[in-house]
Amino acid sequence: MKKRNDTSTIDLIFLGLFPDMGNTSFLIYIIFLSYIIALFGNTIMILLIWVDSRLHTPMYLLLSQLSLMDLVLITTTVPKMVTDFWLDRKTISQIACGIQLLFYTTITGSECILLTLMSYDRYVAVCNPLRYSVIMTPKVCLQMAVSAWTVGFLDSLVHTAYVMHLPICDSREIDHFFCELLATLRLSCDDTSVYEMILFVTGIMFILIPFGLILASYSLIFLSVFRMKSKKGKKKALATCSSHLTVVSFFFGSGIVVLMVSPAMYSAEQSQAVSLFYNILTPMLNPIIYSLRNKEVVRAVRKVLGIGSQIKDRH
Repeated sequence: MKKRNDTSTIDLIFLGLFPDMGNTSFLIYIIFLSYIIALFGNTIMILLIWVDSRLHTPMYLLLSQLSLMDLVLITTTVPKMVTDFWLDRKTISQIACGIQLLFYTTITGSECILLTLMSYDRYVAVCNPLRYSVIMTPKVCLQMAVSAWTVGFLDSLVHTAYVMHLPICDSREIDHFFCELLATLRLSCDDTSVYEMILFVTGIMFILIPFGLILASYSLIFLSVFRMKSKKGKKKALATCSSHLTVVSFFFGSGIVVLMVSPAMYSAEQSQAVSLFYNILTPMLNPIIYSLRNKEVVRAVRKVLGIGSQIKDRH
């Protein structure tokens, strides 16, 4: 296959969402509805944390960063996909593809770091409650957020720069609905086996190591909870951790599946299915999980809507 030396102005072509499926209209509308729910839910979560002073704690400040990351993640892929479907257009410039890849990979790496730091926050809150305010200061919380964004961006910048500078063969078709890393990598006719091994090692660093640290944190948390004599204290401690554990299971579950499957055996359909789960369902479910299972968030919603004051006035 011929290599294209001047690739800066080449338009790439998406094969779209499950091209062998045929009619995907209903699925596209479901995805668009999920996007609206995720957009609304995460925006409301950020505004609640910003408006309600009782939510100005490390846990909720880190949660606001998670909501922001989810907003960036789902906005990076879904609007383009839905617009292409409605306009019957499936092309993207290489520059736009590189930007999409940069944002997407940044968020995936940053969320791994952020969820790990959030588990440390829960560990300190449950196992060292008397020292919590000393350890988790606003400065430390800010450093955590900045470090998560910075590490994710630097890792993404390296991968994006490498992949987008590879020579593209005659085929310009990306077997995906967005510029996913492996799907974009397959456009090159160079031997990328060494780079794929580097990707595997990077995956271990960003998925298995953080997941191991999260498991270690929660092992210590559960040991501390079981030693508590107060049932109310146990219930409160588990309640503050259950939402985060649910989000972690969704996020790292899909990541571990991708990591454990060889790229040669990892089909385009499997990649798209995992991407849909991670790109759409996770950002949509995260604010719902935290709002339904957290009394402080529910209280903040009632305060903003004036429900609490209305109930008091009736009595």
